[in-house]
Amino acid sequence: MRNVEIEDIRKPNYFYDEAIKTLRTNLQLSGKRIKSILITSSYPNEGKSDISISLAKELSSIGKKVLLIDADIRKSAYFTHFRVNQEVKGMSQFLSGQIAVKDLIYATNYENLDIIFGGSPAPDPTSLLGDEIFGAFMKEIRGYYDYIICDTPPVANIIDAVLVAKYCDGAIFVVEQGAVSYRVAQKAMNRLRRAGCRILGTVLNKADQT
Repeated sequence: MRNVEIEDIRKPNYFYDEAIKTLRTNLQLSGKRIKSILITSSYPNEGKSDISISLAKELSSIGKKVLLIDADIRKSAYFTHFRVNQEVKGMSQFLSGQIAVKDLIYATNYENLDIIFGGSPAPDPTSLLGDEIFGAFMKEIRGYYDYIICDTPPVANIIDAVLVAKYCDGAIFVVEQGAVSYRVAQKAMNRLRRAGCRILGTVLNKADQT
């Protein structure tokens, strides 16, 4: 396993942080069998990556061993988000046979938190995520962590999240207030359910606090 220095550049927000703690508590109350959690949304920019990162950090801060996976191998944003100033490899290189597992997982400067980056944009992410290599990896890695957080692309228009959902114990669905219709959100969640993934709950994001 390699090391990487990551920096969370977001400004602290008391109400947001308290909401993440509530989400963490609710997740823990879902049962010990819930270890691998998919986090997605209907559309881009609803805040699913922020919630994935915050939840992973919150779980690791209470002593849980956590793996955060950027499963968006179409357009990974973690490298920029965390201001990583070193070369890193990711899931796209692993699934295409360019690197081994030992070069895939990075230990971070946050205690108990490891990370897998998305890697270089893949020309055919559907085939890579649908390959048996990904499924085998997800089954093997769950024995090493208390929680695995999988941040996937939005589910409304592409199938990537559905492919990942097959190997997750449950999903958290993020909805931006006022941006998504009930019909669209239900249709997106049903796609995950058909993959056999339990919907653990919905997070209303960017909600008006006034």
